[in-house]
Amino acid sequence: MIHERIWIFENDMSNRKKFGFAAEILEVDIELSLSQMCQACGAEGEDIVKLVEEGVLQPIGKARNRWSFPGASLERARRALRLQQDLGVNVAGAALALDLIDELDRLRAELKQWKA
Repeated sequence: MIHERIWIFENDMSNRKKFGFAAEILEVDIELSLSQMCQACGAEGEDIVKLVEEGVLQPIGKARNRWSFPGASLERARRALRLQQDLGVNVAGAALALDLIDELDRLRAELKQWKA
């Protein structure tokens, strides 16, 4: 099984100057709490809650204080937050852009299989 690797950030003095916190690689099949997701994205809790409300992220669990997020959600959250910060896209626009990117990736994979 191939494990995609993603970056998550944790408090550590060694890289605090460069990143504000240190980086550690985690496997995609881990789960992140809401606070870990916020820390890894450099976001506030309400930013992540808005992404959940818009359907960008699907947490595991019903109560907000018990949410956990699959590791693969981290990259999706970061992309959505970058769209908002860098391009001024609202949450709904970021959700639509991510859905379109996912669809494009799916179609490219399908075309690649068809050509093979």
